[in-house]
Amino acid sequence: MRYWLMKSEPDEFGIDDLAASPRQTAPWTGVRNFRARNFMLHDMAPGDRVFFYHSSCEVPGIAGIAEVASAPQVDTTQFDPKSDYYDPKSNREKPRWYHVEVKLVKKTSFVSLPELRRHRELSGMQTLARGNRLSITPVGEAEWDFITRRLMGR
Repeated sequence: MRYWLMKSEPDEFGIDDLAASPRQTAPWTGVRNFRARNFMLHDMAPGDRVFFYHSSCEVPGIAGIAEVASAPQVDTTQFDPKSDYYDPKSNREKPRWYHVEVKLVKKTSFVSLPELRRHRELSGMQTLARGNRLSITPVGEAEWDFITRRLMGR
C-alpha cells in the first residue's frame, strides 16, 4: 500500500462533496500536470490511502482520509470544450489525461498547513517543500503514521 496527498479546492470539490457523492466515491478529474497525472497512471493502485487536502482556501489543510477506488481511467473532461479542463491537444485515440476514483474513508479532525509545518517529523514531506504546487504528492509511511496517530488522534 502507498500513501498520497491529493489537493482540491473546497469551493470546487471538498470533503463534504465526496461524502455526499454516490457510494461516497468520485472521479478525481481535472489534473493537468504531467507529474501528478503519472502518479495516478503509473503509481497509484486501488486500496492506497489518501489524505484529502483542502487547498486555495482561507485555511488549507487535511480534511479527511480517502482511498484510491479504481485503476486509472481516461479523464473525459479533456474532450469537452465546455469543461474548465478541456485540452484541445488531446484526442480520444491518444488521450493525455487520466483520473482515478477516490472513496471516502472518513472525515477527520482538520490538520492545518501551519500545524503540518510545525513538526520536524514532517520536514521532508513533499507537499511542504518550498515551491511545491503539485496537486498529488506521495506521502511516506512514517509521515502517514505521524499525521494519523499524533495529529488526527488527538
